[in-house]
Amino acid sequence: MNLFEYTRATSLGEAVAAAQKPGAAYLAGGTNLLDLMKGGIAAPAHLVDITRLPGLSAIERLPDGGTRIGALVRNSDLANDPDFAETYPMVAEALLSGASAQLRNAATAGGNLLQRTRCEYFYDPASPCNKRAPGAGCAAIGAATRIHAVQGWSEHCIATNPSDFCVPLAALSAIVEIAGPQGSRTVPLTAFHCLPGAQPERETALGAGELITALVLPPEAAAFARNARYLKVRDRTSYAFAVVSAAAALTLDAGRIVEGRLALGGIALKPWRVAEAEAALAGRRPTPETYAAAARLALAGAEPTGAANAFKVELARRVAARALALAAAGTPARMPALPASPFGLA
Repeated sequence: MNLFEYTRATSLGEAVAAAQKPGAAYLAGGTNLLDLMKGGIAAPAHLVDITRLPGLSAIERLPDGGTRIGALVRNSDLANDPDFAETYPMVAEALLSGASAQLRNAATAGGNLLQRTRCEYFYDPASPCNKRAPGAGCAAIGAATRIHAVQGWSEHCIATNPSDFCVPLAALSAIVEIAGPQGSRTVPLTAFHCLPGAQPERETALGAGELITALVLPPEAAAFARNARYLKVRDRTSYAFAVVSAAAALTLDAGRIVEGRLALGGIALKPWRVAEAEAALAGRRPTPETYAAAARLALAGAEPTGAANAFKVELARRVAARALALAAAGTPARMPALPASPFGLA
């Protein structure tokens, strides 16, 4: 691990000021950043510890009916908060299906949004990677691509976003609150992560010295509590990232879908939400044919990045359709023993 300067900030202003130094990075739970540092993938010259910042560790119900999640709220605390889990069950299910219990006890809500891709070539300093060294090339293209993208990729990068948490957040139109040198601003989560394009090194909408202070779920997100599920297909049930995942939520009335939400994970460098797929659900009866049609629209334009991941297109369609069917069946009264797993669904 490289030598670095360390600052423990005691106020938001102090943290932002310290982060103006060249090579600075914010440190919260550290469950991803410290691994990257130990592996030689990241080498920040200055770590700004924000774990003591006041006001960023609360889960707050807002007057308008929304919910504000402080950036330093631990994943386990959020998932196990009874009121939060009852109101946003697919978010809790996604959190409990990610990582291990020990990591969830350390990882933070804000840090979850900033996870780096789990592409094996990104994690290998000996492999060229445009994320680590712009212009170096992408070793994944033409190589082993089983876990790589089928949507939104470019000739410069075919990586995927590893977050479970972000998928239902995208489906529920969450907002990211940001603080930085120029003050505070907000960004929709659906616009927070960047597709690779020609600049795969730029992964989020954060500018220099900016940090996430909170996530806000709007009032309308609570309307989906009775019919919402998160489904995750992975290589093993415990402690594995999604090959494909889906967050599905519906409101139903008189035997028809009033509104549907659908977002996919594991297929792109950001949670994948398609407005046309959701629009195709409105006014339809909750049937397998309806779910399949929406799933096809969600995967419109999908293209494998190699023969090894061609299966992901059909798998994603099936996962999307099944997640919608599970949502229509109703949110379970109790969390499944194996959250989000196809083998533990109630």
